Amino acid sequence: MKTVDMSVEPRQVRSIFLSDIHLGTRGCQADRLLDFLRHHEAEHLFLIGDIVDFWAMSRGIHWTTTQNTVVQKVLRAARKGTRVVFVPGNHDEALREYVGITFGDIQLEHDWVHQAADGRRYLLLHGDEYDQVTRYHRWVAVIGDVAYNALVRINGWLSWMRRRLGISGYWSLAGYAKRKVKTAVNFIFDFEDSVIHGARERGVDGVICGHIHWAALREVDGLTYVNCGDWVDSCTAILEHLDGRLELVEWRGRQTAPAPLPVETAAGSEDEALAAADPVLAAQGFFRRSKIGSSGR
Repeated sequence: MKTVDMSVEPRQVRSIFLSDIHLGTRGCQADRLLDFLRHHEAEHLFLIGDIVDFWAMSRGIHWTTTQNTVVQKVLRAARKGTRVVFVPGNHDEALREYVGITFGDIQLEHDWVHQAADGRRYLLLHGDEYDQVTRYHRWVAVIGDVAYNALVRINGWLSWMRRRLGISGYWSLAGYAKRKVKTAVNFIFDFEDSVIHGARERGVDGVICGHIHWAALREVDGLTYVNCGDWVDSCTAILEHLDGRLELVEWRGRQTAPAPLPVETAAGSEDEALAAADPVLAAQGFFRRSKIGSSGR
């Protein structure tokens, strides 16, 4: 197992786009996300839905010290001048009641139009509004969520067993199921077509979303379709470089590759201090109302 050299300076980018972190659940890979955040600094940080999983937390809260440190890291970035915009998804939809408000220097918006350094305009939204199951058959979506979480937990046990047996590489049971189940694949492509159509109607150059835990970055008939993926299974993010170029990153440490591997990190003194805070108080601080935010729509 490779140890990351924490003396390396963070990578400077213009924007970071994250979705589907699912804080508050066992499946959240907060340790890998924290490692990613330690290695990147940005002018803009966009949190595009399902950052905190209130659905799962209604059944039982699993909030670790590392998840708390992720929240503190985001709050600290906002205090130090990073523009942080949070677009709620269906799992944290309760926050949609507070759209237009700023919590702890974090802007809460229904959607957002981001202009990249190259002048291209991207519509940012979670995407659940284009999911017919989530919109009209919520009970089916809840059952699907429970089943997906079960797959993720089973995958954790399988990963542990593979490591014990000395089998290298990362294999995702949830990802395998999505690739093999025809209806799931059809749903993904129907979702993408709907999101692209909606973005085209808004007159933007592209769309950046989440929701389906299926990372993507490609051109579709002159419009850029981007999906951030998730931090439960694939650990993916979208970066905007200083020239406006977008990059899809699957995180496995300072170096990136298609197959993510577990990474050991040495916690910095700053993050150890942040982690010492109480998780419940940190959550309250994350959603503390402070001032009115401006809209980018």
